[in-house]
Amino acid sequence: MRPPLFRYLACTLFAAALSCAARATEAPRIVDRDGRHALMVDGKPFLVLGAQVNNSSGWPQMLPQVWPAIDALHANTVQVPISWGQIEAKQGQFDFSFLDTLLTQAREHNVRVVLLWFATWKNNGPSYAPAWVKLDNRRYPRVVKKDGSTLNSLSPFGSATLEADRSAFVALMTHLRKIDGDRHTVIMVQVENESGSYGTDRDYSAAGDQLLQSPVPAAVLQKTGKAAGSWSQVFGKDAAEYSFAWAVAHYIGEVAAAGKAVYDLPMYANAALRDPFHPGPPGSYSSGGPTDNVLGIWRAAAPSLDFVAPDIYLREYPKYTAVLGRYRRDDNALFVAETGNDTAYARYVFAALGQQSIGFSPFGMDYTRYSNWPLGAKTIDADTIKPFAANYELLAPLGSLIAGLSVEGKVWGASEPDSIHEQTLDLGDWRVHIGYGQPQFGMDPPKGNEQKLGGVLIAQLGKNEYLVTGYHARVDFMPAKGRDGVRFLLERVEEGRYENGQWHFIREWNGDQTDYGLNFTSQPQVLRVTLATY
Repeated sequence: MRPPLFRYLACTLFAAALSCAARATEAPRIVDRDGRHALMVDGKPFLVLGAQVNNSSGWPQMLPQVWPAIDALHANTVQVPISWGQIEAKQGQFDFSFLDTLLTQAREHNVRVVLLWFATWKNNGPSYAPAWVKLDNRRYPRVVKKDGSTLNSLSPFGSATLEADRSAFVALMTHLRKIDGDRHTVIMVQVENESGSYGTDRDYSAAGDQLLQSPVPAAVLQKTGKAAGSWSQVFGKDAAEYSFAWAVAHYIGEVAAAGKAVYDLPMYANAALRDPFHPGPPGSYSSGGPTDNVLGIWRAAAPSLDFVAPDIYLREYPKYTAVLGRYRRDDNALFVAETGNDTAYARYVFAALGQQSIGFSPFGMDYTRYSNWPLGAKTIDADTIKPFAANYELLAPLGSLIAGLSVEGKVWGASEPDSIHEQTLDLGDWRVHIGYGQPQFGMDPPKGNEQKLGGVLIAQLGKNEYLVTGYHARVDFMPAKGRDGVRFLLERVEEGRYENGQWHFIREWNGDQTDYGLNFTSQPQVLRVTLATY
């Protein structure tokens, strides 16, 4: 039996930043290394294998219909909304009983929690704000359109709105620290939800007009490489949308900063996406929100946010993977905060991890009899959950290992495309050819799987040594580009499993199991592959 592969956890990963003695009490945080990112939980790299419940499932009476789905998924994290109106129905009077219940039950089910703060924005509207806010348009103003009419979105220029939202969020984080500061059941907090406004490119209030003519902040100029000037001068035709993005991001950044001041957990904002290839004009998508074209502005305007995360409801492979690439940035950790719960989305966990994502989370994963079709599945039942559960069951024992190697740039992943049935991954020292829908014997070309469930994950364990796993795919190693004439072989292929960071050998693959490539079927199998030249 080979020695454990978790030596990198023994105070070697970011040795200057981590203290082994402090791990048990260390608060969750995001760490960065050479443009890659990791979520650290209790001092160890943590991979979020998540599930988000439906919007109206965040109530004590609904939790009995949540936990069976989370358990069936093999999820290690549940994302649950907690709304402003829920905790502060009357101004200045707070009720945190649901949060107390949620954390007690999450601990019983051995899962972590990501809280979703639904407040000023929830899908661009104030539906989760308390009535005393959303019914007082004079004190808490809404966005004004160019024609003078108002939208349902609350304005980011409302100082009283910001003060009230910030005050409620501080109360929430203060209570959270009191009941969970030493347990870390809650590992991250999403601040607001899918902010921005549909139907306008900006807020045409007096404050919005004034901002448009004001100087662009230095932080934005630095991010964008632009020369000084007003928003109109610097960004021209994009100035309306870009200045509005600054206003929304700055507002949310202020809320996050106040919350972090009392309990410093990782915080992020999520994005309602625009089409990555045919976005249309601002207002046809949620203008002001953290769409891909304004990520630099968001990162400059809200430094208190650890990252911005995409909500991906695009089934098509080119669009999905394009979004992954745009939100994976040197200054932004990739996290798939929401994605569809239909079968077509399950495979994308492999592509996300290949882009160094810190986690993946399908939406609407509970048994409360609600479906967000056509964005997701028509019904949520055991069959719907099955492909996601299979992926999580495979990945769960590898989570900390994958998260730790990912931040070192040693993880690659691929998901089955819609119409192309093979891919090649460049691992540096080696290449890997992946075929989907190939018979296990013979040289027949890949034809694709009937259901697009294929995916592969590869991690480098050492020189010429790789962990390889996946479903419904064939993997063939090849020499690196430019070294096609090199003779090599699979020196050893072990099937095994990880338990508590240790590799447990099951059997050696050889002969039929290796002569035609490494074939991954519907069975969960993890391989350690050692390559050699001769």
